[in-house]
Amino acid sequence: MFGDFFDNVGRYGSYFITIILGIFISAFGWVAPLWKRPITAIALVGFLVGTVMTVILTFRAMLGFTPIS
Repeated sequence: MFGDFFDNVGRYGSYFITIILGIFISAFGWVAPLWKRPITAIALVGFLVGTVMTVILTFRAMLGFTPIS
């Protein structure tokens, strides 16, 4: 009786991972062709680094970790 219950509960982890991977692949699948040409790959890396740095610096300024001059 309880063995079936815990088997079903144990499957939720694999369902969760499958759903997250599906969302990731469908959301970022359009990026894969951009890696084939060096110019677009460099531009994509620059865009990603710039985006991450903008978010980090914005959070640091908002939380008061560094003074805004």
